[in-house]
Amino acid sequence: MKHFMIRYEFKNGTTEASTKAWHQEIGRFIKAIDNDPELKGRLSYRVLKNRDDGHYFHLASVADEDAQKTLQSRDFFKAYAEMTRKVAAGGEVTATPIEMIDATA
Repeated sequence: MKHFMIRYEFKNGTTEASTKAWHQEIGRFIKAIDNDPELKGRLSYRVLKNRDDGHYFHLASVADEDAQKTLQSRDFFKAYAEMTRKVAAGGEVTATPIEMIDATA
């Protein structure tokens, strides 16, 4: 398993409507992953947000490098990655490979 954390601050709009629209985009992206027969069961994707500000954390786990390449080849991934850069409004979007040490069952 390979794990990644994507971090950024939501800066492109501060209204509740703009935040809601972004959350809907996140939902569409996750649904696209779930509905992709080549990715189903090979990829885990979670999105978390700091309650007190606009910082987001995306946690992705892929079964293998082929699953990662498959995801990156999809048009829905390319569009989502571009939207993520836009909502960061010129801010930094950081993707960091992370290592799992331990977890609950």
